[in-house]
Amino acid sequence: METDYQSTLSPSRTLTAGIGNDCEDPYPSLSDYHDYEPNLEFDDTELQTTSNNVSRLLDEKLDLVSSSVGAGMDYLESPVSDGTIEENFEEALVDAPVIESADDLAALDAELADEEDYLDISRHGIVEVVGDDSAGRKIIVVSACKLPPVGKETFNHAKLLRYLTHTLDTFVEQDYSLVYFHYGLTSKNKPPLSWLWQAYKAFDRKYKKNLKALYLVHPTNFIRIVWQIFKPAISVKFGRKMMYVNYLEELAQYINLDQLIIPPQVIEHNEQLLMKNKKNLPASPPQSAVVTPVGTTQFGASLQFLKENNNGDPIPPILRQCVEFLDTPDALETEGIFRRSANVAVIKELQNRCNQGLPIDFQGDPHIAAVLLKTFLRELDEPLMTYELYDEITQFQTLSKDERPRKVKILILEKLPEDNYQVLKYIVQFLSRVMDRCDLNKMTSSNLAVVFGPNLVRAPPARGMSLSAIGPINQFIDFLFTYQDKIFII
Repeated sequence: METDYQSTLSPSRTLTAGIGNDCEDPYPSLSDYHDYEPNLEFDDTELQTTSNNVSRLLDEKLDLVSSSVGAGMDYLESPVSDGTIEENFEEALVDAPVIESADDLAALDAELADEEDYLDISRHGIVEVVGDDSAGRKIIVVSACKLPPVGKETFNHAKLLRYLTHTLDTFVEQDYSLVYFHYGLTSKNKPPLSWLWQAYKAFDRKYKKNLKALYLVHPTNFIRIVWQIFKPAISVKFGRKMMYVNYLEELAQYINLDQLIIPPQVIEHNEQLLMKNKKNLPASPPQSAVVTPVGTTQFGASLQFLKENNNGDPIPPILRQCVEFLDTPDALETEGIFRRSANVAVIKELQNRCNQGLPIDFQGDPHIAAVLLKTFLRELDEPLMTYELYDEITQFQTLSKDERPRKVKILILEKLPEDNYQVLKYIVQFLSRVMDRCDLNKMTSSNLAVVFGPNLVRAPPARGMSLSAIGPINQFIDFLFTYQDKIFII
């Protein structure tokens, strides 16, 4: 029997996220009331009178870059970053390069971006959104080697900038990390320095505030010189979020490389660097002396294994412990619950203790329990919505509104394994109570779908998740959350 979903449709609720907060609270407010930020103003005439000098200076710097490449300069040292530094508002940048043509001005018009077709940009795979890092933050990957050569085909760099902001708009309201693979950027496909500066300006406070870590992989002399050019005008706090990574093995300390879509040429370049610089390889971390008892392992195990070692209970102990801690008024009403990250070292320690069968303490912090819950789902040996269902889920957008209720019920009730169904039902019913308090915690069904989509649905390992799959997955999960009382059998 089919249910009339349209009659149960509730008014849509949207989140208006603040983009400014100067306090040192590690979990800043997401509301407009607390996040008021004054506008910065500067004399526009100064820009006009100095534009010619700026253009000449950039040309000189670009010549310096070209002459320095291949000079054998050393890699940059990796600065220390805890990944939790908050961005202060930027000073007015009076020396910004001026876009000269009307086409360039139109290219940065946000009103055009909403209705624009980005297929010609997205097909290159320059930008990809993958899983979460070790702190539960979304990972966005940018690969320079996928930029097409200038001249062989018409490639609109201004449109690429709009595509970058369009992609980030989905994720900037929560903490995220950015991985930039620099290898493959050559004189043939390199954007002009003026474009790089315009990109920095375009990514205003709302993009920079929740960016917790920027990993620059395989840095070269070009990166070093560009940094020196822009450093005087770039926020010190933003600079501290940057981490220079010489080898993929260093990146693996922060991010599970299996999640990333690493271009083959980047992997090959990394291997060549390893062969060339064996004496400079990072020391392998010491192996833990503690042997994890197999029967108590929870992170990285299968649902079947967890059930067999939990007296037949389909709900894993750590999942139940996280939900019970979060299912209290104070935790449910925490602003930004499931959106904020937590201390990486704390999460790793709790994972280790959990896998050893030792008691764990959330330290009274709902964000720690929330990140641990997401981490558990992300590290299941197979996603809760199994690999077999991935294609059907990513085709959700192609279904008509009338077809969606029936198709989703068939998928959940008939095609999902029983243990997966029980765990999914347990999680979704808990999240419905989170949504009931969205006026306080700012987490609507769509916001939760953005957070949980990649943790519940993952592409088969051999394929990897493309950027085009993110939208359908989030829509499917949003539908699941919105109509959970009609889909799951009580």
